[in-house]
Amino acid sequence: MATAMMTTTTTHMNTESIQMAGRLALFALLAIAAPHLAAQRPPDNVRIHEWDGRGSQPCEPSIAINPRNPDQLVAGSVLNNVYKSDNGGWTWDRSVLTSRYGVFGDPCVVASNAGDFYYLHLSDPAGEGWNSPDLLDRIVIQRSKNNGKTWHPGFGIGRNGAKDQDKEWAAASPDGKRIAVCWTQFDRYGSKLPTDSTNILCSVSNRKAKHWSTPIRVNEIAGDCLDGDNTVEGAVPAWGPNGELYVAWAHGDAIWLDRSEDEGQTWLRDDRQAAAIVGGWDQTIDGIGRANGMPVTMVDRSDGPYRGRIYINWTDARNGEADHDVFVTWSDDRGETWSAPKRVNDDPAGAQQFFTWMTVDPVTGFIHAVFYDRRAAHVDHPNTGDLRRRDTDVYLATSEDGGETWANWCISEESFRPGAKGIFFGDYNNIVAYDGKVRPIWTREDRGILSVWTAIIE
Repeated sequence: MATAMMTTTTTHMNTESIQMAGRLALFALLAIAAPHLAAQRPPDNVRIHEWDGRGSQPCEPSIAINPRNPDQLVAGSVLNNVYKSDNGGWTWDRSVLTSRYGVFGDPCVVASNAGDFYYLHLSDPAGEGWNSPDLLDRIVIQRSKNNGKTWHPGFGIGRNGAKDQDKEWAAASPDGKRIAVCWTQFDRYGSKLPTDSTNILCSVSNRKAKHWSTPIRVNEIAGDCLDGDNTVEGAVPAWGPNGELYVAWAHGDAIWLDRSEDEGQTWLRDDRQAAAIVGGWDQTIDGIGRANGMPVTMVDRSDGPYRGRIYINWTDARNGEADHDVFVTWSDDRGETWSAPKRVNDDPAGAQQFFTWMTVDPVTGFIHAVFYDRRAAHVDHPNTGDLRRRDTDVYLATSEDGGETWANWCISEESFRPGAKGIFFGDYNNIVAYDGKVRPIWTREDRGILSVWTAIIE
């Protein structure tokens, strides 16, 4: 009897021990899996601005972060919106940008390591929009020394007679003492004349952004003026860690790159082909008035293992016109040779991904790409012609190993369905990162109303 009781007690104690061990193991597994499980839920989304019926609908958002205080962010959107946050993007103040040269869209907001913010845009000096012969006569840059509270009235870059200056982007040098701007110059926007052409121009200024070098043509082969695949566009400059300057653009079915070793004073005689952009940069996406896969160039300036690596990010149709995907290629020899393109989105074939933008965290060296994604709609609504196939999510893809592998994450809390008649949805989104703080910015459309959003990603 005593033996039996002892045996029963021992058995009971063993069962409790096993159950406790199982619970501890489960807790341990959950602890390990928690970050992964959390990553499957979208991060907090913040609406920065929704159109209120006045002025232009907001789109083409751009965002920058102050490296000296990463809680300070400045963003912009069409046509002349400025957004400022002092708490990491949780709340935003909106104002309207004015300039002595007018403000006509294509907003580009960048920040420097010296603590300056720059807002670049197109010009409209007469304030008459498309009716003005002076529209797009220069690129305009405005500097803020107080985190976007006030802005200099602006300096003009690239004015060249009746030629049109369009689609600019900028980058600040690692020391914050230089800012470079590259853009497309049209002899005459929309011209069909074979004598009219487009070229990529670049200019550099000191920190004050007041006096600019004479714009230099960097492309070897000119494009046409029709604002399509055969037009040279997509110039996004990027500084390397040692002051070298890179810019890539799309032309026809190729992405080309040029390099300057003397802060933009001289460039290579022969352009380097970095990748094919199959089907061209002018792309067709259902429900989007116009879409493009233009390249985005970035350089790793961190102290990590890939320091100095150049990345180019774009979309193309190499897997089919109904299956645009996001790609990245890289170079470790200053743009002389390039890796095979790596597909960034990790869904099965068949869905559309479009409007990508990329950044490289200057502290961690991690690469982050934001893009629109229709993988869920492709699975849920397989019938061609079903409007629900337009349902669009926003994805973030991150690589911690120099672009070799990518983790995808749906970061929009709700999908949206673009396609209302007459809506200009814009040409790009944007993303910024600093020391693990990642802030994408994008446009969404709900029943013909556009709004600008970000996500809080740490």
